[in-house]
Amino acid sequence: MNDQPNNPLHGLTLEKILCDLVNHYGWDELYKMIEIRCFYNDPSIKSSLKFLRKTNWARVKIEAIYIDLIGQEKKKMQGDSLLNISEM
Repeated sequence: MNDQPNNPLHGLTLEKILCDLVNHYGWDELYKMIEIRCFYNDPSIKSSLKFLRKTNWARVKIEAIYIDLIGQEKKKMQGDSLLNISEM
């Protein structure tokens, strides 16, 4: 198995990515970001995974949204640590 230190998605399954996005944004917000019917009409992890595994363009968009979320979380954590240091 190859190490991929610069790949933020390395080791993550599509199911984990989708679950994290749903937990963070919810189905309605995900649908606004990428208009996929399975996010709007009776959404479920199972039906969405089935669609995303068959539809590369949609999977790429979901992965990009997840990478953006990771970046936002890192910035937030860095900002929080800077606040803690300045309070000392």
